[in-house]
Amino acid sequence: MTVAEYPELHRPDRFTQEGLGWVPWLEPVAEEELTDAQRAALIDEFRIKSPYFRLLVRDAEALHARTLTDLDIFFNTADGIGRAERELAATAASRVNGCVFCASVHSAAATRESGRRDDVQRLLDDGVGADLGDERWNAVVAASVALTTTPPDFGPEHVARLRDAGLDDGEIVDVIGGAAFFNWANRLMLSLGEPEIPARRRATS
Repeated sequence: MTVAEYPELHRPDRFTQEGLGWVPWLEPVAEEELTDAQRAALIDEFRIKSPYFRLLVRDAEALHARTLTDLDIFFNTADGIGRAERELAATAASRVNGCVFCASVHSAAATRESGRRDDVQRLLDDGVGADLGDERWNAVVAASVALTTTPPDFGPEHVARLRDAGLDDGEIVDVIGGAAFFNWANRLMLSLGEPEIPARRRATS
């Protein structure tokens, strides 16, 4: 399989909450060549337009399981912690791993769910050691960073800090799920392609 190169790609030079594109280094499945099983594995029709998901759909069964896990972690909010903190955990993991694309998606979602754009941007600009203004968010970021750096770094002290910040056991599990999932998801995405600044943004800059 040929590895694609993009010598003229407009690569982002910083973490951002603005929307980014993504280009694959390996050939995704063409839209017109998707099988019924692959289309079913994509779950939502909008993913058909994504080269990332059309690349992952080469293993349709794995993608189906991955997408259901993703949806459950971030959208099953009948109980547990709110969407904002789940997205914050994913943003912190992405910031540590250097996944600019994932950080853009989940930081924008954290802002949308919380209204705390400046705090979210501080995390992107200053890094995971930034003070985000309250202990609840700082504890979520610290736990997410420990899980992301290497899972054995996460320990009872992080659970205790989350609990002292007001999180119950179910909410702590949700923080762990968001960070752990995106630690894995970042590394998968980073190994398969890279982000780009889309043409619509370049035209207005």
